[in-house]
Amino acid sequence: MDTSSRRSTLTVTLCFIVALIEGLDLQSAGIAAAGIRQAFELDQKMMGWMFSASIIGLLPGAFFGGWLADRIGRKGVLIGAVILFGIFSLWTAFVTSVNGLLLARLMTGLGLGAALPNLIALCAEAVEERRRGTAISIMYCGVPLGGAIAAVVGMLGGESWQTVFIVGGVAPLLIAPLLVFALPESRDFRAQHQGVAPARESTVQALFGEGRAGATLALWVSYFFTLTVMYMLLNWLPSLLLAQGFSKPQAGTIQMLFNIGGAIGSLLGGVLLDRRGRTGVVLFAYGGVLASLAGLGLASGMLAMAIAGFAAGLFIIAAQLVLYALAPPAYPTSVRATGVGAAVAVGRLGSVSGPLAAGQILAAGAGTTGVLLAASPGLVIAALVVLGMSRRRAAEAPGASTTSH
Repeated sequence: MDTSSRRSTLTVTLCFIVALIEGLDLQSAGIAAAGIRQAFELDQKMMGWMFSASIIGLLPGAFFGGWLADRIGRKGVLIGAVILFGIFSLWTAFVTSVNGLLLARLMTGLGLGAALPNLIALCAEAVEERRRGTAISIMYCGVPLGGAIAAVVGMLGGESWQTVFIVGGVAPLLIAPLLVFALPESRDFRAQHQGVAPARESTVQALFGEGRAGATLALWVSYFFTLTVMYMLLNWLPSLLLAQGFSKPQAGTIQMLFNIGGAIGSLLGGVLLDRRGRTGVVLFAYGGVLASLAGLGLASGMLAMAIAGFAAGLFIIAAQLVLYALAPPAYPTSVRATGVGAAVAVGRLGSVSGPLAAGQILAAGAGTTGVLLAASPGLVIAALVVLGMSRRRAAEAPGASTTSH
């Protein structure tokens, strides 16, 4: 293996480990929800705010994490983000008030948000263009696998809801020194900043200049609606299952299958993107999400719900992976992390609204079916926008392969 291949492999491996920990922390609140509700005596609406506190932090974290990475480097911002979400995840386990809980989740989200655009940029820039989808998919499958680990930790922790936050806080603090010494800085970023520093574009110019406005807006719309549904499921699925009469171990098992399906969906989405092109993968992923949501609403027995949960994870993460793979090539190196970070940040608006909307729908008495029905129109819009973006890109480059990025 040559030096370039070793650097690529090391970058993707370390980013996968960070994504694994990020996935654990992203789903920790959902796993610990029953214990938190009891400990702090929260109603459905306040539970919605508890879920959304960390997601609100994800929005500025993603935007400024990407913006800063284009100026000082992907590696340094990623390490700072990992330390930040590690400290405040650990703090979550020891808070004694509702305000302290919301603040801890907000700050955890800030770190988690700053990490993701840098993970995407590092993996996209670590490999040649034709392998970008696969590299990002390998990294991102760590997120649902981390969620599966969170489900296992939650089951092993029994009645102690704090356990999942302690694990989610200690792990990133242990991995941060390894990133300092072993993670290579992006080759593209270093090349861009050798010698004379490149002229700085304004954020507006970075996102909308040089014909990028259409791609930017398409990414924003699709990220918003896809992440609305994803975070609705990530945060509320255990509670919805318990409300439908499933036991806590059964809900934990279905949540784990959801995440295992997500890991497979991430890998499958990236490989198919690199080999088959966008249109078929988009139809496959979003059509599958709609079908699996119907399954979650209609399933009654444990086996049927387990299959529906696995399918929902597979297809929603595949859909999200498609978006994460489409964003980096839409921007040049000098503004890539800014572009990806802005798209992720807009997606976080959806991920804030998803849990809040679910809380409101449940409080109104619509039940699980009402939550799942409310999610469907946005998915159709996201799929249509991504298809339109793919066709427009193909039209702009006649004769180019549909698998090109």
